[in-house]
Amino acid sequence: MSFDGFPPFISAQLHYLINHFPEKIKMILYGKFVYIDTGDIIYNAEFPLAPPDIIFGPEDEDFHPLHMTGSVGEGDLKFGNILCDWNHKDPTRLLALIQELRDQYMAYQKKRVGEVDDDRLTFEISTICSREGIEMQISSGAEKPEEVKFAVPLMDMNINKMVHGCPWRHPQKIYLQVIYPVGKKYASTPSPPRLKLMSTTELGALFTIEDVKLPSWLDGMCMAEYLPHLEESLQKQVVESVSLIDIRRRFIESLTPLLGRPLEADPVFCRKATFLASSGSFVFLVHFLISTQFPKQQPAVMLQSSQHISPQGIPKKSPLLSEYPWSPRWEASQMAERIFDFLADESLNFKRFCNESQPQH
Repeated sequence: MSFDGFPPFISAQLHYLINHFPEKIKMILYGKFVYIDTGDIIYNAEFPLAPPDIIFGPEDEDFHPLHMTGSVGEGDLKFGNILCDWNHKDPTRLLALIQELRDQYMAYQKKRVGEVDDDRLTFEISTICSREGIEMQISSGAEKPEEVKFAVPLMDMNINKMVHGCPWRHPQKIYLQVIYPVGKKYASTPSPPRLKLMSTTELGALFTIEDVKLPSWLDGMCMAEYLPHLEESLQKQVVESVSLIDIRRRFIESLTPLLGRPLEADPVFCRKATFLASSGSFVFLVHFLISTQFPKQQPAVMLQSSQHISPQGIPKKSPLLSEYPWSPRWEASQMAERIFDFLADESLNFKRFCNESQPQH
């Protein structure tokens, strides 16, 4: 993301935040202002050396992170937070500010949830209070009933260490979002909460949580009963996903005797590979895009001409191709051979397409 137009020290703070914040953060640039989704953190263009303003929504009017310490009359009242010693030259200060705000906001929300008059929620909290890292939040709106959201970290396992040559700078996590409507009394047969799996963004290179089928929530079940079954299933799927890296690697290696050494290949997750191929005098690139569901799902293939350029200056490419003979039960060598046979025919079609669409001079 470019921060052109901002003073260099503010740009340094924003770059440091993006590169070191452990979770995905939404940042919107508007003129000389920056809106960040931990509330709105707004730099004042007229006073760039000053710390940013912090604005939360009307539903959080009781949240006062800039609390005062000391006693009236002592003459030493001060803000008990990181803004006390704001240093605009220190690129780490914005990140530290956001982390402090986030910690205070999570504590504030936990206190609010604990005060909700709902027997079911009180019971749920009592059964999972020993788990570390749980976040909770109460939300409501004019057209939306009051509800409590839990974010429950799953599986006490270091996924980063399971991936050889792992490039991730932050620990990868999977969470279960659990949403309960707020009621006044504990119903005899309460409806199940809404459930959704969430994860850190980078984990998608290894494991797609959208493909996970959540266990059924049985009548009378609570989170303490539900979570162990879910975690056991997830752990097996993560371990399997790690093992699939070697299967994808063997597939890419099996293409080498037929297409030569790849020009480029994803060395960690083995999700991409590019080869240089030819059909007569026609030279082209073959891009392989390999899903985390490989070998159940066959790779998508794209051909790219190194000789034909569109009027916009872009090399001609084929659509993604995935309709070719395939079986997940084949050995890697047989997969490679069948794709090579497919490419021998498809390269002629692609050459014809490139020549027909080439502008005439």
